[in-house]
Amino acid sequence: MIRVLKLLSIFSLFSLYVDGQELAKADSTKIKITMKGLFQARYLFNTNKNIDLNGLHHTDGKATYNDFDIKRARLQFASKISDRTDVVLLLNLADFKSDPKNKVLENAYITYKLNSFLNAKMGQFRPAFGLEDMYPVDVIKSMDYSNQYTAFGNNGWQSFQIGASIYGATTGKLPVKYELSVVNGNNRNQAMDNDNGKHFSSRVELGLDKKYAIKVGLNGGLAVVSGSGAYASGIDLSGTLPLAKKLSLEMETEFKQGNNHVLYYSIEEAKREGNLKKYQMRGFYFLPNLRYAINYHRLSSLEFSCRYEYFDKDFRHPGSKRETWTPMLSAEFLKAYSARIQLGVNIDRYKQNIAGTTQYNNSTFILQVQSRL
Repeated sequence: MIRVLKLLSIFSLFSLYVDGQELAKADSTKIKITMKGLFQARYLFNTNKNIDLNGLHHTDGKATYNDFDIKRARLQFASKISDRTDVVLLLNLADFKSDPKNKVLENAYITYKLNSFLNAKMGQFRPAFGLEDMYPVDVIKSMDYSNQYTAFGNNGWQSFQIGASIYGATTGKLPVKYELSVVNGNNRNQAMDNDNGKHFSSRVELGLDKKYAIKVGLNGGLAVVSGSGAYASGIDLSGTLPLAKKLSLEMETEFKQGNNHVLYYSIEEAKREGNLKKYQMRGFYFLPNLRYAINYHRLSSLEFSCRYEYFDKDFRHPGSKRETWTPMLSAEFLKAYSARIQLGVNIDRYKQNIAGTTQYNNSTFILQVQSRL
């Protein structure tokens, strides 16, 4: 791990030095800055009036079970400061609706592109550790990211983290994409690492079939968390099957497993059963999406998906199994999801209901509209 960290540091310093020489020669050139954005607004309704929209069961009958909400109001700024260097900032202004501490700023990183095979990134970004890291939230085929994405993000493997990475791709009969990352692992917008430990992770994606866009991803990582060793691993598969001239079936599936150190350290030491190795999470989802390309005036397509997900935050101990179904109907306007209307329901079923917690059966209907800026 130390060798990998040294290599990342040396490569990053070299990249910044070389790029600094380029900038010195190009002071007179204009820096290109682009701005994009995303707006998502929702109406949510929970069929159980004793469960709020965060999934928390209330015993006093005071749950907020329906609400209008701004989910995301993102602004992204990208600056191309040389032919090899880009700086990206991504803000979610919707985070101001609650305590914005450790929120709002999502991406803040610099990239140095040496060539297609070897590039470097440093700052706050989403390290590649799964299929859901490969695309933004506005193009996912369900209402939101999966439960496993959230859990592995909380444990420092996915979502927005602070660190550095090396990535690249090869072409040929078997195209390969890869990324090697080292991050603090204590999530975004933190003043500093909280335990001096680091998360080392990797992803390798193989393009098995160009015609059907079949890709398989292999993910793995090791970490040191508060002096204890932790791991995470996963595999994912995706592809598209044409059914007719305008009809296609897009499919993706993913499996992950790893230590749940967030759960382990949240339990009082005297109540823990064994060490961190005894606390592991496991997740699987399958997401088919039926797409009909209409291309009639501004309506581009209609889609229907239904994601099934199994997730257990602590599968070595009984009682935390969770199954989730998310059927969704989507209408895409213009192109590339520039405008979209989605209607779906998130159905959670637990092996064991626990009153007064978020581990309680519920069904939440969601109507969402989104537009790119």
